[in-house]
Amino acid sequence: MSRIGLFLVLGGCVGGAYGKRLPPSPPPIERDEEYGRIDERRTRKAASKPLSTFSVDVDTASYSNVRRFLRDGRMPPPDAVRIEELLNYFAYDYAPPEGEEPLAVHVDKACCPWSDGHRLVRIAIRARDADPECRPPANLVFLVDVSGSMEDADKLPLVKRSLRMLVRDLTEDDRVAIVAYADGVRLALPPTPGDRRERILDALDDLRAGGWTNGSAGIELAYRTAEESFRRRGTNRVILATDGDFNVGTTSSRDLTGLIEEKARSGVFLTVLGVGRGNLKDSTLESLADRGNGSYAYLDSAEEARKVLLEEATLTTVAKDVKVQVEFNPARVEAYRLIGYENRALGAADFNDDWEDAGEVGVGGAVTALYEVTPKDAAVDPLKYGGETSELLTVKVRYKEPRGGASRKLEVALDDGRCDEPRGDFRFAAAVACWGLLLRDSDHRGDATFGLVRRLASRAIGADPGGYRREFLSLVESSRELAP
Repeated sequence: MSRIGLFLVLGGCVGGAYGKRLPPSPPPIERDEEYGRIDERRTRKAASKPLSTFSVDVDTASYSNVRRFLRDGRMPPPDAVRIEELLNYFAYDYAPPEGEEPLAVHVDKACCPWSDGHRLVRIAIRARDADPECRPPANLVFLVDVSGSMEDADKLPLVKRSLRMLVRDLTEDDRVAIVAYADGVRLALPPTPGDRRERILDALDDLRAGGWTNGSAGIELAYRTAEESFRRRGTNRVILATDGDFNVGTTSSRDLTGLIEEKARSGVFLTVLGVGRGNLKDSTLESLADRGNGSYAYLDSAEEARKVLLEEATLTTVAKDVKVQVEFNPARVEAYRLIGYENRALGAADFNDDWEDAGEVGVGGAVTALYEVTPKDAAVDPLKYGGETSELLTVKVRYKEPRGGASRKLEVALDDGRCDEPRGDFRFAAAVACWGLLLRDSDHRGDATFGLVRRLASRAIGADPGGYRREFLSLVESSRELAP
């Protein structure tokens, strides 16, 4: 069994493997690719809007997709850059929960490197670690797009190679089925014990690309198959591998996400693996993962698949509908801005609404969010009422148990006080966010430069298992050379 068994991650590739940058290709590789529009969050006044609420996001697809663009000698389109997914691509040394709670909440602050006088607040949520000896049995359905658009080497062949990695850690207690869809849909492998690896691998090898893409029919059969083999005390998950180019049956993104949202009520979670270039429907795949109680990773290589499927986070969800609400103290905070998470915004009342869907966190997983905060001008007289506390803000987190219906709340306050430069993991996270602001050519980039990103990151490499942080430095250099 691998280091943490069958726990599915959303992550990167072997460090340093992609330091070389290929010459630019004449045709734009994003010619038929679709990305959801990102309207960056505005700076808000704490006096009038003291609450900031969002759903957590464990997706990492944006980082590996950005890497793909840079490897091909092109800057990514701004809407392909989701800063929260860049941040959450990397592992940080957050302490896991000590008690019975499945999540631990950490919050700290530092000086903002790209905006003099501003502060950077880091919020981290860390799930409990996996116990490899107590992994629950898995009920998995591989939902594989075998339409004609999947025939390229970086699509179906990569998917088959990737899923083979996952099969190697299955046991007799696990069940695997394979649903293949193109013009039609078929059950390529009925639910099969995980230790019958030869039969599972043969079914994967037999998959061939051709025809149109009836993804909605595939979704229907995959969830029906998962429900028929449902493990009440196990992990129940559909793993969808596709370029997202649905063109037969239900094809609109809104209708597809509605279908997935309906199926998610069954208790079956979703993992989306995006592949390919040229016609990647990133916006659709992200929406499917968001609405399907799931996560979205983009596979640009077999190394990425190994990280996604074997090395880190999880197939096993420990907390669902995880929401964060930050209450800023107007006596000490003039204004604030959440960096990224534009697609995860929630209303203030949604925080206490248990019917409101939000993100999931898996065993051993973590979520990082950064706020840029403008402190209250020291020259301004303190408020007569409501200004007595030394707290800068309070972070509240709501979550549900994987099969629960009522949420629980965690709460952590952060005191105001001295502001130092970010160090260690905080420093590296700041570098990644700064890079994202530059890639997006953000109006909020302040004094950010690629040189600043490199200085921050190079002093926060640490032990760097896998070399992912060193690879980040090579991508920063590539983007600096390619930037207009």
